Order: sequence, then structure tokens, then C-alpha cells
Amino acid sequence: MDALKNVIAYIGSNLPRTKWEFLIVISIMTMKRFFWITCSVVLGACAFTCLVYGVANEQDMYHQLDLANAAFDKAGSAPAEEAEKYYGEAILHFERIVNEGGIKNAKLYYNVGNAYLLKGDVGRAIVNYRRSERLDGSNREVKKNLAFARSRRLDAVELGERRRVLKTLFFWHYDFSMRGRFAAVCFSFGGLMAVFTMMLWFGRKTWFNVFAVVFAVVFLCFGFSVGVENYVGSHQVCGVVVASEVVSRQGDGMNYPASFKDPLHSGTEFEVIRQQSGWLNIELSDGSEGWVPETSAEII
Repeated sequence: MDALKNVIAYIGSNLPRTKWEFLIVISIMTMKRFFWITCSVVLGACAFTCLVYGVANEQDMYHQLDLANAAFDKAGSAPAEEAEKYYGEAILHFERIVNEGGIKNAKLYYNVGNAYLLKGDVGRAIVNYRRSERLDGSNREVKKNLAFARSRRLDAVELGERRRVLKTLFFWHYDFSMRGRFAAVCFSFGGLMAVFTMMLWFGRKTWFNVFAVVFAVVFLCFGFSVGVENYVGSHQVCGVVVASEVVSRQGDGMNYPASFKDPLHSGTEFEVIRQQSGWLNIELSDGSEGWVPETSAEII
């Protein structure tokens, strides 16, 4: 009862004492309510607009995919002189999905690579096959088509001595897919933990030690490989020449002399050392370096 009296006394003491005070309080309350209602309406409108745009964009991307597949199918049954036009249409729709829809997956890049390869553009085919391979390194069809596209390019750049030695010594890093290496890391770690558990229960046996060493070696080798792959993937920039041919220069300008005796051709792969003034300083797989215009190549 005393608490109720205290609440009533507090309310009475805080009521406005004049007409102007009462009007000010009412105005403030009305403005606060109007503010929150306005915010709710604006947020709701934004959410509704985003939802409508997202649905419309998704439908448009499905439509682009249907158009791309239809053009690709037409190219397969069309005469040679018309097939190139249909492959161009398929590429246009596929790349619109990538660029406007922001959809980037291994299957999509694989389809783009196939269209470019059948159109005769080896450089851009290799670019898209490598993008697909980066997202899904276990797809055999991508590897097979990438190898075929590489066999069609004009430049045959051999591996440098250092890279050949590394590829021989660390064969598991180059011969196994990223998914396979990660599975080996998980399996070896689980096996190592199981062996340690057995040691705690049954003591240190000779064959326990053997299994522990084997699992530890596999874990370290494949774990190091996965770590290197992730580091290189996030720091190393690679590209492919897509121009029919381009003269590699000794500096970032057309006035510099040529780096090589012959020009580079479409499909030649490289690592980017640095970018400068519209030029790429590149390194080929044999260790040789040069400069090519950015417009003559695409980054993977």
C-alpha cells in the first residue's frame, strides 16, 4: 500500500503544472512516435526493395543461364561458320552471370572455358579452366580440358630447373588435389590421436610407435602442403596471355627492347611480379621475365 502511494506521489509530482508544459510534453511524445514510425516505414521499404531486387536479379540470372545453354546447344549442331556466333552468344550470357550476378563457381567457369575453347580462343579458355580449377581442384574434366587447351597453344615454355626439382621432391603437393590433401591431413590427424589414445591405455608398443611416426609424417607433409597452397593462393597473382600475340618488353613501355626473340602467344601462362602504369611485369615458368601490356592478358 505504501509503495502504491509512493508511485502516485511520484507521478503527481512530475505532471506538467501549466498548459505550455503540457503542450511541450505532448509535442515531444508525438515527435518521438512519428520518428519511430518513419524509421520503421523506411526500413520496411528498404527491405522490401532489396527483396524484390534480389528475386528479380535471381530470375534474370536463371534466364541468362537458359539463354547461354540454348546458344551452346545451337552451336553444337550448327555449321562451322555459324557455330562461332552461337558460342559467342553463350559466352556473353555466361559472363553476364559472373559479372552482373556476382556468381562465381567452378561449374560456371568450366562452361565458359568450354565455350572459349570451342570458339578457338585458347587463352581465355585456359583462364577460365584455371579459375574453375582454383575453386574445385578435384574435377577431372577440368584438368583434362585444361591439359588439352594447353596442348593447343603455340608457346612451349619449359619448367625452370628449380621448379622441376621442387615438383620432383614434393610430388604430393603437385600430384594430389587440394581436397585430397586436406582429407589426408584430417585422416592422419585422427589416426595420430587414436594411436596416442591407445598408448595411454596399453602403453608404448613398438607398432604403436611405428604408426605414430607414419601418421605424424603424413600429417606434417600434407599439412604443410595445404598451408603453402592457401598462402600462395592468397598472395600469388597469375595470368594468361589472351592476345593473339604480344611482344614482351624489358620495361614498362613500347620503347624498351623485346625481352625474347619471339613474341608471346595466346595461352602463355605467367606469374605477376608487379603491375605498373598499365603494364605487367611477368615471370614465365622457366624463370624468364618481361613486361606486357595489361590489355594483352587476363588475371586468373
